[in-house]
Amino acid sequence: MQTSIQAIRGMNDILPAQTGYWQHVEEVIRRLVAAYGYQEIRMPIVEKTELFKRSIGEVTDIVEKEMYTFDDRNGDSLTLRPEGTAVCVRAGIENGLFYNQVQRLWYMGPMFRHERPQRGRYRQFHQIGVEAFGLDGPDIDAEMILMTARLLKALGLYEYVELQINSLGTAESRKAYRQRLFDYLSAHREALDEDSLRRLHTNPLRVLDSKNPALKEIIAAAPRLLDHLDADSRTHFEKLCRYLDAAGIRYVVNSSLVRGLDYYCKTVFEWVTDKLGAQGTVCAGGRYDGLVEQLGGKPTSAVGFAAGLERLVEMIKEVHAADFSLPPHAYLVLMGERAEAYGLLLAERLRDQIPGARLLMNCGGGGFKAQFKKADKSGAGLALIIGEDEVAQEVVAVKHLREEKEQVMCSQEALIALLRDYVLGNP
Repeated sequence: MQTSIQAIRGMNDILPAQTGYWQHVEEVIRRLVAAYGYQEIRMPIVEKTELFKRSIGEVTDIVEKEMYTFDDRNGDSLTLRPEGTAVCVRAGIENGLFYNQVQRLWYMGPMFRHERPQRGRYRQFHQIGVEAFGLDGPDIDAEMILMTARLLKALGLYEYVELQINSLGTAESRKAYRQRLFDYLSAHREALDEDSLRRLHTNPLRVLDSKNPALKEIIAAAPRLLDHLDADSRTHFEKLCRYLDAAGIRYVVNSSLVRGLDYYCKTVFEWVTDKLGAQGTVCAGGRYDGLVEQLGGKPTSAVGFAAGLERLVEMIKEVHAADFSLPPHAYLVLMGERAEAYGLLLAERLRDQIPGARLLMNCGGGGFKAQFKKADKSGAGLALIIGEDEVAQEVVAVKHLREEKEQVMCSQEALIALLRDYVLGNP
């Protein structure tokens, strides 16, 4: 006997009992981005490896340890996308979307990172990404943050998260700060872990992103980048804070927040929670004004955010007892060959006449008792019962399965009206 084939570790099936949560989150996202005037872009999941090395930074955990990279038959190095921003920028440059244009784009789909699987962190995971190009003021940064706040409110998660913000300034202002940070961390070299020692010489700002609790006090006492901002970045950040204050968005300025990717500048932000264990970041983003030029395009201002769908779903399960499954409105109980043929055509007519009606027809025969057991298990609110007599009289018996109501006999026209009212009351 052959052994069964298992899914790849960290790449999970999403079963019917769970898809209701996903559909709910995805529908909220689609309504949200439409409300802000963003347009969907769909991109490949496989890209040239060089794209991520040039954008994310070679001295990052993603590029060094986590990417799924392979050579194809032509000898080209390809990578399953570990994040979406670089791919979106590549697509915009290649298709001429950015030059002298403002673009508001969004996408949703799977990303891939070879990490140790744990709750909220998987090797195949799914993200919503939102990106705006050609706008350089703090107003668009504020809109991004307001959009994420609205998303979290719509999902019932806002009270369980904290917004942290920071400014990384420009490349020029970071250069001076980087030397000061290097000097400070070098004085604490003996306390640094292996990763931090390596980053000290390649990008000391990445040490501030360390999740090692042993370094918490050293990082907290490090020189603050906010104290070394250039004038333009400082003004930008102060205006952003005023916009958030005016909108009533609560936030914390976290001077250690640098994000894990090298392309960020000026505004960075994260929504964090204590409801997901070690994986506390629910949604994050920031400004990356130099990335379009870095990848071969014209200088273009840009800002965006991403949110992990798995983490949103996990949070909803954690803090709400919601059920997002969509049971059928009605189950057709059919007795006999004539009833089966009649029921098949009737169900098609009902679907034509009542948009949104969810009808489940009994297939495979069975007695009344067995069929009613299936109807009850399906979660349907109504049973539409058709036997030989109903076929002969061109009527349908309607039984309420979740309410104490009398069974009624309906013509097809009366059934359409009854079922339409039921669907409207149970969308």
